[in-house]
Amino acid sequence: MKGKLPKDSHTIMNELVLPNDTNTLNNLMGGRLLHWMDIAAAISAQKHCNRIVVTASVDNVSFKNPIKLGDVITIEAKVSRAFTTSVEVRLDVWAENIPSGSKVKSNEAYYTFVALDQNGRTIPVPELIPETAEDIILYEGALRRRQLRLILGGKMKPNDATELKALFFEHGE
Repeated sequence: MKGKLPKDSHTIMNELVLPNDTNTLNNLMGGRLLHWMDIAAAISAQKHCNRIVVTASVDNVSFKNPIKLGDVITIEAKVSRAFTTSVEVRLDVWAENIPSGSKVKSNEAYYTFVALDQNGRTIPVPELIPETAEDIILYEGALRRRQLRLILGGKMKPNDATELKALFFEHGE
């Protein structure tokens, strides 16, 4: 897509874990966290696309540490790659207990969004050019993650997943 460069797609969102957000163990409910992550990721995707976006997939959500009542959640979301009409967003979630001063990484995930026009049809998204070494690693891995999503969703045959196959076979085999 030609035109103006996309805005910075990095989004940081904070939430306070309140009693209504927790289960009977006073831990943040996973569904509530996924909801907050979806919002942060959508903001990041919309900043990049300058369009309304809808969630297409959520994958690789790993829960590493419980998040407790009273913790402050920081969700960092950043577009890792743009494809034709979709973007992949990487999320990192941190839980901070302010009185104790402890801060731990709790979660990470990848969300995929599709950009829509005013009639609800998919529309091309701006290219993403990675800038830092970390951005390049995420950018390069995004194609493999996309191929895996497409295979699992029945939209791609495993034999067509050239980037994934390259992980398992040396060149020339």
